[in-house]
Amino acid sequence: MNKITPFLWFDKDASAIADFYLSVFKDGKILGKNVMSDTPSGTVEVIALELLGQEFQIMSAGPLFKFTEAVSFVVNCEDQAEVDYYWEKLSADPKAEQCGWLKDKYGLSWQIVPKQWSSMLKTATPEQAARMTQAMLKMKKFNIAELEAAKG
Repeated sequence: MNKITPFLWFDKDASAIADFYLSVFKDGKILGKNVMSDTPSGTVEVIALELLGQEFQIMSAGPLFKFTEAVSFVVNCEDQAEVDYYWEKLSADPKAEQCGWLKDKYGLSWQIVPKQWSSMLKTATPEQAARMTQAMLKMKKFNIAELEAAKG
Protein backbone atom coordinates (compact mmCIF):
# COMPACT_ATOMS: atom_id res chain seq x y z
CA MET A 1 0.00 0.00 0.00
CA ASN A 2 1.28 3.46 -0.93
CA LYS A 3 1.63 6.11 1.76
CA ILE A 4 -0.37 8.47 -0.46
CA THR A 5 -3.05 7.23 -2.83
CA PRO A 6 -5.16 9.58 -4.97
CA PHE A 7 -8.84 9.02 -4.24
CA LEU A 8 -11.15 10.22 -7.01
CA TRP A 9 -14.91 10.79 -6.61
CA PHE A 10 -17.04 10.26 -9.72
CA ASP A 11 -20.81 10.56 -10.14
CA LYS A 12 -21.48 6.99 -11.28
CA ASP A 13 -20.19 3.93 -13.10
CA ALA A 14 -16.92 3.28 -11.27
CA SER A 15 -16.57 -0.05 -13.08
CA ALA A 16 -16.88 1.59 -16.51
CA ILE A 17 -14.43 4.31 -15.47
CA ALA A 18 -11.92 1.73 -14.26
CA ASP A 19 -12.31 -0.17 -17.54
CA PHE A 20 -11.65 3.04 -19.48
CA TYR A 21 -8.43 3.84 -17.61
CA LEU A 22 -7.28 0.22 -17.90
CA SER A 23 -7.79 0.44 -21.67
CA VAL A 24 -5.58 3.56 -21.81
CA PHE A 25 -2.85 2.45 -19.40
CA LYS A 26 -2.06 -1.02 -20.73
CA ASP A 27 -0.11 -2.22 -17.69
CA GLY A 28 -2.93 -1.26 -15.32
CA LYS A 29 -4.77 -3.66 -13.08
CA ILE A 30 -7.66 -3.81 -10.63
CA LEU A 31 -6.45 -4.24 -7.07
CA GLY A 32 -9.86 -4.59 -5.42
CA LYS A 33 -13.54 -3.68 -5.51
CA ASN A 34 -16.03 -2.87 -2.76
CA VAL A 35 -19.73 -2.10 -2.98
CA MET A 36 -21.48 -0.35 -0.13
CA SER A 37 -25.28 -0.32 -0.06
CA ASP A 38 -27.69 1.82 1.91
CA THR A 39 -25.47 4.91 2.05
CA PRO A 40 -26.85 8.47 1.85
CA SER A 41 -25.80 8.42 -1.85
CA GLY A 42 -27.38 5.03 -2.51
CA THR A 43 -25.09 2.26 -3.67
CA VAL A 44 -21.44 3.32 -3.66
CA GLU A 45 -18.75 1.47 -5.56
CA VAL A 46 -15.05 1.83 -4.69
CA ILE A 47 -12.37 0.36 -6.94
CA ALA A 48 -8.64 0.29 -6.27
CA LEU A 49 -6.52 0.17 -9.39
CA GLU A 50 -2.92 0.61 -10.42
CA LEU A 51 -1.90 2.71 -13.42
CA LEU A 52 1.77 3.02 -14.42
CA GLY A 53 2.75 1.76 -10.97
CA GLN A 54 0.62 4.36 -9.13
CA GLU A 55 -2.28 3.19 -7.00
CA PHE A 56 -5.58 5.07 -7.33
CA GLN A 57 -8.94 4.60 -5.72
CA ILE A 58 -12.04 5.63 -7.58
CA MET A 59 -15.50 5.90 -6.10
CA SER A 60 -18.89 6.40 -7.68
CA ALA A 61 -21.12 8.08 -5.12
CA GLY A 62 -23.25 10.68 -6.87
CA PRO A 63 -22.84 14.20 -8.27
CA LEU A 64 -21.82 15.97 -5.07
CA PHE A 65 -18.30 17.03 -6.13
CA LYS A 66 -16.65 18.00 -9.43
CA PHE A 67 -13.05 17.98 -10.61
CA THR A 68 -11.19 21.21 -11.33
CA GLU A 69 -7.91 21.97 -13.08
CA ALA A 70 -6.43 22.67 -9.65
CA VAL A 71 -5.62 18.95 -9.51
CA SER A 72 -4.13 17.06 -12.42
CA PHE A 73 -2.05 13.98 -13.05
CA VAL A 74 1.20 14.21 -15.02
CA VAL A 75 2.14 11.45 -17.44
CA ASN A 76 5.86 11.73 -18.23
CA CYS A 77 6.27 10.40 -21.76
CA GLU A 78 9.40 8.88 -23.32
CA ASP A 79 8.92 10.32 -26.82
CA GLN A 80 6.51 12.01 -29.21
CA ALA A 81 4.76 8.73 -30.02
CA GLU A 82 3.89 8.27 -26.34
CA VAL A 83 2.73 11.89 -26.05
CA ASP A 84 0.52 11.35 -29.10
CA TYR A 85 -0.85 8.06 -27.75
CA TYR A 86 -1.97 9.43 -24.36
CA TRP A 87 -3.29 12.63 -25.95
CA GLU A 88 -5.43 10.67 -28.40
CA LYS A 89 -6.74 8.30 -25.72
CA LEU A 90 -7.45 10.84 -22.96
CA SER A 91 -8.37 14.19 -24.52
CA ALA A 92 -12.13 14.70 -24.66
CA ASP A 93 -12.56 18.49 -24.49
CA PRO A 94 -10.58 20.51 -27.07
CA LYS A 95 -11.52 23.76 -25.26
CA ALA A 96 -9.65 22.52 -22.17
CA GLU A 97 -6.39 21.79 -24.01
CA GLN A 98 -3.42 24.04 -23.37
CA CYS A 99 0.32 23.61 -22.78
CA GLY A 100 0.11 19.83 -22.46
CA TRP A 101 -3.02 19.89 -20.25
CA LEU A 102 -6.21 18.11 -21.21
CA LYS A 103 -9.44 16.88 -19.70
CA ASP A 104 -10.71 13.35 -20.16
CA LYS A 105 -14.32 12.36 -20.71
CA TYR A 106 -14.90 12.23 -16.95
CA GLY A 107 -13.62 15.77 -16.35
CA LEU A 108 -10.28 14.72 -14.84
CA SER A 109 -7.29 16.86 -15.84
CA TRP A 110 -4.06 15.32 -17.11
CA GLN A 111 -0.72 16.77 -18.18
CA ILE A 112 0.88 14.81 -21.01
CA VAL A 113 4.52 15.90 -20.90
CA PRO A 114 7.65 14.66 -22.67
CA LYS A 115 10.42 13.77 -20.24
CA GLN A 116 12.76 15.93 -22.34
CA TRP A 117 10.92 19.12 -21.36
CA SER A 118 12.43 19.31 -17.88
CA SER A 119 15.98 18.48 -19.00
CA MET A 120 15.72 20.91 -21.92
CA LEU A 121 14.81 23.71 -19.54
CA LYS A 122 17.56 22.80 -17.08
CA THR A 123 20.25 23.04 -19.76
CA ALA A 124 18.83 26.11 -21.50
CA THR A 125 20.24 29.59 -21.37
CA PRO A 126 17.74 32.24 -20.26
CA GLU A 127 17.19 33.19 -23.91
CA GLN A 128 16.63 29.58 -24.96
CA ALA A 129 14.24 29.01 -22.04
CA ALA A 130 12.27 32.11 -23.04
CA ARG A 131 11.96 30.90 -26.66
CA MET A 132 10.96 27.42 -25.52
CA THR A 133 8.38 28.82 -23.12
CA GLN A 134 6.89 31.01 -25.85
CA ALA A 135 6.69 27.99 -28.16
CA MET A 136 5.10 25.85 -25.44
CA LEU A 137 2.48 28.52 -24.63
CA LYS A 138 1.22 28.30 -28.23
CA MET A 139 0.84 24.52 -28.06
CA LYS A 140 -2.06 22.41 -27.00
CA LYS A 141 -0.24 19.08 -27.19
CA PHE A 142 3.53 19.15 -26.66
CA ASN A 143 5.54 18.89 -29.87
CA ILE A 144 9.09 17.84 -29.02
CA ALA A 145 10.56 18.80 -32.41
CA GLU A 146 9.13 22.33 -32.16
CA LEU A 147 10.49 22.70 -28.61
CA GLU A 148 13.94 21.55 -29.75
CA ALA A 149 13.81 23.98 -32.68
CA ALA A 150 12.85 26.82 -30.33
CA LYS A 151 15.78 25.96 -28.07
CA GLY A 152 18.10 26.19 -31.08
